[in-house]
Amino acid sequence: MTNQANPAAPYAARLEIEYPESLDRVTTFFRVLWAIPALVVLSLISAGATSTVTTVTDTGEIIAQASNSTGGITAGLFLATAVTLVVRRRYPRWWFDFALELSRFTTRVGSYLLLLTDRYPATEDEQAVRLDIDYPDAERDLDRWLPLVKWLLAVPHYLALIALWLGVLISVVLAWFSILFTGRYPRGLFDYVVGVARWTVRVDAYAFLLVTDRYPPFSLS
Repeated sequence: MTNQANPAAPYAARLEIEYPESLDRVTTFFRVLWAIPALVVLSLISAGATSTVTTVTDTGEIIAQASNSTGGITAGLFLATAVTLVVRRRYPRWWFDFALELSRFTTRVGSYLLLLTDRYPATEDEQAVRLDIDYPDAERDLDRWLPLVKWLLAVPHYLALIALWLGVLISVVLAWFSILFTGRYPRGLFDYVVGVARWTVRVDAYAFLLVTDRYPPFSLS
């Protein structure tokens, strides 16, 4: 029995972040500045490509114009995966591996910004942030046509996550002050922020990575 047929089975995307017993006050205070290099690397990996379009007019004049592709690598990978699933019912393994590692690095950078860890985001090492996503059997586990509408079916989750991420912003501000004075991230706030990140990962796996047809649960756990 597949995960799609068994709600009690673990979801196809899982996120766990180790709770830190103590956090550094100095790096917490300057966290936004410290994170800039990691954010630059992440933006370079996921930025949209720039191409040059050359046009020849009726008079023979050559006009070169730069244009940016919309959506970048993430959107391109989503569209390519959706088309491949619909047309051939295949999910190329190397596409999945790239998407998984990009998601892991993105999650490590996000966790660092959210003060959940003091360890600077590594490009490969797991560190204290463990993100696992199951590689799907496209022919057995994935419906051919669902990739066309999953992004729309997930709208209720988008609305819920907007409210939850507003709560995360407030929680991180409170945690920032707590860490500066006590060196600790309040456990209740930590669990809430991790829970929202976990919820977001599940929605991303369903609607954009397209690795599962099982609808994400409305849950922080």
